[in-house]
This record gives sequence, structure tokens and C-alpha cells, in this order.
Amino acid sequence: MRDLDRRVSAMAAAVLLAIVFSGCKKSDTNVTTKVLTVEMPPPPGVPEVQVPFASLKPQATWKIGGTADWVAITPNAVWVAGSKPDSVQRLDPKTNQIVASTPLPAEACSGLDVAFGSVWVPVCTTPPSMVRVDTKTNQISATLAIGPAAAEGGIAASSDSIWLVTDKAGTLSRIDPATNSVRQKVQITPGSFNPIVSDGTVWISGVAGNLLNAVDAATGALQTVVTVGPKPRFLVADSGSVWTLNQGDGSISRVDAHTRKLVATISAGLSGEGGDICYGGGSLWATLFGLPLTRIDPATNQVVRQWKGEGGDSIRFGHGAIWLTDYRGGTLSRYPLEELLKP
Repeated sequence: MRDLDRRVSAMAAAVLLAIVFSGCKKSDTNVTTKVLTVEMPPPPGVPEVQVPFASLKPQATWKIGGTADWVAITPNAVWVAGSKPDSVQRLDPKTNQIVASTPLPAEACSGLDVAFGSVWVPVCTTPPSMVRVDTKTNQISATLAIGPAAAEGGIAASSDSIWLVTDKAGTLSRIDPATNSVRQKVQITPGSFNPIVSDGTVWISGVAGNLLNAVDAATGALQTVVTVGPKPRFLVADSGSVWTLNQGDGSISRVDAHTRKLVATISAGLSGEGGDICYGGGSLWATLFGLPLTRIDPATNQVVRQWKGEGGDSIRFGHGAIWLTDYRGGTLSRYPLEELLKP
């Protein structure tokens, strides 16, 4: 998943270089400048297990928009957000067809989740807000004046609530889906933006503090804070563990969900902004620009395969496949598990 701060930094750097190297002439009528583009260095990855991403053949690929980001999967649908135009689109995994496209008031910028008969979509309007898309009609059923603290955050659902971090000071808002209003505010560590829910716990990664918050989904009480790798952003929980993808050094931290202790640090070489992580088919999967797909064996905590090339940014597993966006290309692709497990 893309990071707006990184793009702003790159643009600022390009502007600075344009000023320094413009070779411009002062004139009352025009200014001639030469703009030098700035390329971010590719993530190092794990070279000994890398293969070309082009060698991987998708079962299907869909054009979503100018960009494609954020994926959510249900038993009968795959939802993906796009921009240009701003929308959330619904695919039928049985037919591999796009069956609905719902216009959004702005770009989806902090994840998607499906619960309580709706797709919940935080959008970067001014000020930020959130829309509910009815899964029966595929139309917006409500717009909430409750929005994400920043782009690249996340949203999660428990058995009775929607959870969203709504400011940079660490306010985790608990939203009642029956009233579309905040029923509780929980104070977590500032600079934490990305929640997931698993086995009665809301886990929120703290990119600013290198930590992982654990909140009781029943009471809203902050139970513990676990130190993980540098700049953890996206995360997933499954099979008794919580994994964070750490943008600072490209590692993946594994936390035991029961003892709430850090039990492994996986060297994946996925440093840099954006990216995503998911679990499925007995493996942990990650994505990042330049390294669109990485497979980790949770039995050994080792990277076993890494595909290098263009594409990537948002990833989910479902219906026996990996669903992977190419943010810059504006596409979503489906990769069957059997294709990914080939030696």
C-alpha cells in the first residue's frame, strides 16, 4: 500500500533539484527549468531466493483504475479500491468478473473491511470521513463524519464494533455499526494507525514508536504494548501469532498472540514505505514496490521465495489464491496457490 508521505518527499526532492540544477534565466516573461526525477532505491530483499516476477503467471488480471490499492475478501466477493476514478469495485471470484463499481467521494486511503452487511471504506475527503457500502445493493448506505488519522492507516471489525484510529495522538475509536457513531474512545500510544482484530484482541501497530498495542475487544482496555522492529506498519494475525512488516529495516516481527512476547525477527529485506502482509495457504506473504511478492515459511521463519520486478502494494489471500494489486499500474491480479508453490 502506497505511502503519501514518501511521494511528497520525492516530489519535494525533485523540486529542490530543479531549483539547484535548473540552469534558468531570470526573465520577465518566462523561466526555463530542468526537472530531475528522483528514484527511490529498490529494497534489497533476500537475493539468494529471488526469481523474476515476470515468471509468475496470473490466472486473471483486472484494470481497476489509474491506481489500485486495498483489498478485502469475503466468501462470495473480492473488493478492491481504486482511483481515477475513486471507487470500490466488487469481483465475483467464481466467474472472475467485475460485477459492481461504487463511486467514492474521494480516494480510499486507509484500508477496507467487510462486516455487518457493509464494506467500510475510510476516505481522504476534507476532513477525512468513512462510507458504508451495502453488500446487497453495492451502493453507499451511509457517510460517517469519522475519518482516519492519516493515509496508510487501517480499519478492523470485531464481533460488535468497527475500530479506526482517528487522530495522531493515539485515539482508537470504537464505532457502533447500529448507530454509525463512536461508542468508545481508547487511548493507545501516539503514532499508532493500523488495527486488526484476532481472537478477541485488537492489535494496533505503532509506526512512530516501534511497538504493537493490544486492546481487549470486549472492554476496550489497553492490555499491553510489545516492542517490535523499526517502523511497523502493516500487520496480520493467524495461527497464534501476530506479524508486523517493519518499514524501517525490512524485517518482519513475529509476536506470540498468547504470551504477547516477541518470538522471532525475520530478515526479509523489505525496507521502505508502503507494502502489505497477509497469511494464507500455510504461508506468510508480503508485498512491496520492487519486490511484489515474498513467501515466508512460518514453520522456519525463513523467506523461501521472493519475486523481483515491477508491481505490488496490497495483498490478500482467499479462494485458494493470492490477490495482488499493482498500485502504479492500476491492476489487480489473481495467483492460484498451486502456481505460487511450484519449485
